[in-house]
Amino acid sequence: MRERGEAFDLIDVRSPAEREIAVIPGSRILDQETYDELLRADPDARIVFTCHFGDRSRAAAEHFRQQGFTNLYNVRDGIDGWSRNVDPGVPRY
Repeated sequence: MRERGEAFDLIDVRSPAEREIAVIPGSRILDQETYDELLRADPDARIVFTCHFGDRSRAAAEHFRQQGFTNLYNVRDGIDGWSRNVDPGVPRY
């Protein structure tokens, strides 16, 4: 999506401590403010979730699907996979 210049919101469901170790540029943490903002968003908005290995982000995507959102994605293998396959400059932990 990034390479194609497509618009999407990249939401990181990890803790602030985990984000201090490694972060995907342009991502936002899923705190209460972001959560509330997303719930007010267009249910067709493209939202991509990420976490450490992909499990928490999959659960977050499913939660938003249950809230009526339809254009949801999960970064497979999370930030660990991102570091291994996309940007090795992002630290692994």
